[in-house]
Amino acid sequence: MEKLLQLGNDVAKLWETYGTTYLYGMRDTLILALVATVIGCIIGLVCGVLNTIPCERTDPPAKRFVLGLVRALVRIYVEVFRGTPMVLQAVFMYYGLPYFTDNAIKFNNVWAAAILVVSVNTGAYMAESVRGGIISVDPGQTEGAKAIGMNHVQTMLYVILPQALRNILPQIGNNFIINVKDTSIMFIISFTEFFAVHRAVVGATYLYFPSAVIEMGGYLLMTLTASFLLRWLERKMDGPENFDLAAADPLVPGEGMHRYKKNPKEPNADYRRKEQEDSADLAAKAAQNRNAGKGARE
Repeated sequence: MEKLLQLGNDVAKLWETYGTTYLYGMRDTLILALVATVIGCIIGLVCGVLNTIPCERTDPPAKRFVLGLVRALVRIYVEVFRGTPMVLQAVFMYYGLPYFTDNAIKFNNVWAAAILVVSVNTGAYMAESVRGGIISVDPGQTEGAKAIGMNHVQTMLYVILPQALRNILPQIGNNFIINVKDTSIMFIISFTEFFAVHRAVVGATYLYFPSAVIEMGGYLLMTLTASFLLRWLERKMDGPENFDLAAADPLVPGEGMHRYKKNPKEPNADYRRKEQEDSADLAAKAAQNRNAGKGARE
């Protein structure tokens, strides 16, 4: 108990002295993670769409060559950035470019370097997520779009991608949460984010564990908040629970329309009434068929 009291006292002292600095670090971490996730999703979307462009043996050789080359480049990009640690990618981009170009190409803004590193890394993971989301959409959707005269671009924009994006939304949220934590390695290029603040505070006070407790609480606060907001967004994208069903001729306005509730324990009044009417109609038709059969036999 004495150690816990001492820990609480040390944490309170650190927060009183460096609380604003910790908050600035959290702010920079969230900004970097959010911007890099958005850019990475755009990169992944482009790569995923390029990987799913249909290519048949009957297509012109030029088209097959270009698509094959693009897919090979995308595959190399995905495998390289998924197969190497982000910390080494940051070192190669921030320190490697000036080394190989004799400082002709270098980053004068550490924000630009950090956003580039995290975005490119996120794009490599999102490329496969987008490809999987597109493949997961029922092929009948594509066939139906072609049947009504849509070309490939229209089919992707209006039919496939909206469904694919809903399918990969949990993965987008997962990548954002990963980026919130993985930005901690950007201290390697002198980017001052949340973990870099922790290192600076420890260097000034030598209170490593109390500062780590603040770091743990801050990261948990950011990731749990992000998870809550992402689940809320998923529910919003799912639409309302109650919707209209067309039980009869859909070409007649209002004909056979009734409200439907997802929760079967609380059936809607209109839904119950419609069930009763349908049951009565079926019973009446069955009686008419029996009477018609009797008349035919007589």
